[in-house]
Amino acid sequence: MQLTVGDIVEGKITAVKDYGVFVDLGEGKFGMVHISEIAKSYVSDIREFAREGDAVKVKILNMSDDGKVSLSIKQATEPGTNEARQEKRERKPLAQRSAPPAPDGSYVWTAKKSESASFEDMMSKFKATSDEKFSDLKRKNPDAKRNRRTGGR
Repeated sequence: MQLTVGDIVEGKITAVKDYGVFVDLGEGKFGMVHISEIAKSYVSDIREFAREGDAVKVKILNMSDDGKVSLSIKQATEPGTNEARQEKRERKPLAQRSAPPAPDGSYVWTAKKSESASFEDMMSKFKATSDEKFSDLKRKNPDAKRNRRTGGR
């Protein structure tokens, strides 16, 4: 049997250690599943998830030149494979997304229509709002000029 990275194969657990499990893949080939690749949830005691003699499906993660084979149980059994992750990443364009529903269901969101204003119109509107905000600040803090001259004393 030829093993290649990415294959999902069946094997039998031959040894359980604190750091992972060793799996017999058949035909004299063995691999190890690190504790981080046992389950999606946190694994504090590996013996809760695997016992010697259990048959398991594993995904081949890596094969080194010296014959070591890295395996994963969680990637072979859970839908969180690379293909599923890629599908999650693909998002709809903004135009196809719908707005979240309001709690009472009565509000329907619509995008603002962009007005075609000239640059000068936009600048004059900005200047007017800026002047209003600045005059409000002056009104709220009439001592600002005096404090500036005296250094805040």
